[in-house]
Amino acid sequence: MTITPTAPDRPFRQGGFATLTEALDYAAAGPTGLNLYGLRGELVEAIPYAVLRERARALALRLLAAGLKPLDRVGLVAETDADFVTLFFACQYARITPAPLPLPAPLGGREAYVEQIARMLRSAKAAAVFGPEALVPWLAEAAEAAGTPRALDANAGAAGLPEPSANDLPPPSPDDPCYVQFSSGSTRNPTGVLCTHAALMANALATTRHGLCVTPQDRAVSWLPLYHDMGLVGFLLIPLSAQMSVDMMPTGAFVRRPLLWLDLISKNRGTISYSPSFGYELCARRGDGGRTDLDLSSWRVAGCGGDMVRTGPLTAFAERFATAGFRDTVFVASYGMAEATLGLTMSPLEQGLIFDHVDVARMERDGAVVSGSGERSRAFVRCGPIFPGHELEIRDETGRALPERQAGRVFVRGPSLMREYFGDPEATAAALGEDGWLNTGDLGYLADGQFVPTGRAKDLILLNGRNVWPQDLEWTAESEIERLRSGDVAAFSVDEEAGEQLVVLVQARASDPEVRRALTDDVAAVLRARHGVEPRVELVGAHALPQTSSGKLSRSKARALFLAGAFRQEEPA
Repeated sequence: MTITPTAPDRPFRQGGFATLTEALDYAAAGPTGLNLYGLRGELVEAIPYAVLRERARALALRLLAAGLKPLDRVGLVAETDADFVTLFFACQYARITPAPLPLPAPLGGREAYVEQIARMLRSAKAAAVFGPEALVPWLAEAAEAAGTPRALDANAGAAGLPEPSANDLPPPSPDDPCYVQFSSGSTRNPTGVLCTHAALMANALATTRHGLCVTPQDRAVSWLPLYHDMGLVGFLLIPLSAQMSVDMMPTGAFVRRPLLWLDLISKNRGTISYSPSFGYELCARRGDGGRTDLDLSSWRVAGCGGDMVRTGPLTAFAERFATAGFRDTVFVASYGMAEATLGLTMSPLEQGLIFDHVDVARMERDGAVVSGSGERSRAFVRCGPIFPGHELEIRDETGRALPERQAGRVFVRGPSLMREYFGDPEATAAALGEDGWLNTGDLGYLADGQFVPTGRAKDLILLNGRNVWPQDLEWTAESEIERLRSGDVAAFSVDEEAGEQLVVLVQARASDPEVRRALTDDVAAVLRARHGVEPRVELVGAHALPQTSSGKLSRSKARALFLAGAFRQEEPA
């Protein structure tokens, strides 16, 4: 089996298509395509875009023959395999709207997964759900609870779909829905972002032409899950719009063996690949920078997205793999969200990471962004200017636009924004104004025309008149206490009779009572000394803190679990 080529001489366009199907029709004229890898890094299947188009159109006719109708919504469990990809594009040709769904969590269970999928299917008003054969019994249970008529095997040959009696597939219009993307933190009340073909194509054009500056020599590599926007849009749909070959490995393969990601970049001469900070950290912790068989010199865009960018893990990665040809100037910090299809800003290519060292005490007090140093300073990364054709404003609590280097709430407007939260007009109205401005729910500031994110508004902790950023507390504990790793700490506030109480949950691997007591005391002491706060430190199990589908800490879910008493059994004896 041979991988699809990079093919510099292929017919090349940097986007500019009206619909996703038009983009696939064009890509099918060349030799590039998708290459799907297994859990051990082995090539499972190479699918040229021409073959994907043929399969997708044939399956689209069968979906319609089975009684599904244009503009119906269907849930698709997003396994990194040919079945999911074919079904996703079959839906596009049939004008059916797919809603990618997550796989079960590694440490989850049937009951929790069934409840989660049922909530998503109910929210999407799905007419059917497709998934791997092994999950069909679980999906059938979720479908019954959600009122979804059918749960089917994603394998086209085993799905029981009838043969079509017609071969007519009217093309979608730019204003048709393209997919429903559930937020990465979907829990009790999932909200599905409805993205149109026009919005996707606008984002793809801005990304390929102005953000990544894609060329015919580019090749993408990804381990990101396809039920998350960075995996689905960033490494399936946008590369397709530029006729790029993509090498995909399952997220589970990366988690087990992070260096498979780097091996794939090295072996196939990948040029564009993204990860949240924790992915680079995993490689730096487990990797061997002295390997002579690893060549990362082809990697020209090492994107950082999906989470706040952390200095330490990326610096450690660059140092560890410098001998393998990795250059720290290829780091590209990005900012975006599912509500804007994907990206909104990207730092200039070959700039590397530019950090502002900010006086946190001043920013907590009045939002002013001034230079700082020492214990009360914090490094925030510049994520580049807003994409052409889009706008970004920083506003205060009254809605007044703020000048540069003044932190506030982030609002954006442009052609790649969602149409709505599907089936939730109240949530849509709360986030998206009639003038087209989206309240992102994020906080940040502008510096020299570049956007600098500082956190989520809903996560901000108000203590004694100060706006405290929870990630500051988390990162301080993780970086200054040797026993802690990235992702081991969650900070949030809870209402108590005496006022707001700061709670800090810490993952503990030791069972010895003295060691646990010392860890509790150390976390409280370092936060007291560095931030002037008095935390309530609670120890939890080694893998107890919840994560979103992109691997980020879910503070809101951690807080909800804490209030529900889920961590009581983890308290020290």
